[in-house]
Amino acid sequence: MLFSDAYHTINENAECLYKSKGSKFYAFCYKVHSEEDVKEKLNGLRQRYPDASHHCYAYVLHYDKSVFRVNDDGEPSNTAGKPILRQIQKHDLTNILVVVVRYFGGTLLGVPGLIEAYSQSALECLSLCSISKHQIVEKYELSCPFGLEKDIYKLCKQFHINLSVKQNQECFCAEIKIPLQQTGAFKQQLKSYYQVSIKYTGIE
Repeated sequence: MLFSDAYHTINENAECLYKSKGSKFYAFCYKVHSEEDVKEKLNGLRQRYPDASHHCYAYVLHYDKSVFRVNDDGEPSNTAGKPILRQIQKHDLTNILVVVVRYFGGTLLGVPGLIEAYSQSALECLSLCSISKHQIVEKYELSCPFGLEKDIYKLCKQFHINLSVKQNQECFCAEIKIPLQQTGAFKQQLKSYYQVSIKYTGIE
């Protein structure tokens, strides 16, 4: 799989209703950033629809889509969670939870019918969301002795990078976020600033 320096996610939550042979499928799309967010949204829907037949879902997290999960919640295996996940993947999305809450209408849909219903429910809900592209950035902490912070400002200005000054009584300290495609050149240029130190703090 080719590595990308950007990811796509939805800008807002959405919900819709899909019907099939008497069954009602309430679909929800949520922008989430952690499994704690996912649990909160799921608990909210279970409280909102306590008498529903099923609460099926899929989610994908992190810039590299490294965390994902599906749940059929009692439906036949692979008829709900995976169809929902496929719609997320077709849209190349992450940091998203899609839940489909079903009320059984009295008519069995069969495996093909369930797959179609959950897939279409997710698709129609996703179609209501606007999608944006976000650059993946690496986060660093830069520091230097007081009085020499001009070197940090000069370097950040050269790369058009905004910095956030941090409170520190021992030295000048600032946090920056660098797009992945600039990190190599930035670190190379940093070598000429001998009194500026750099510490990697994460990626987002």
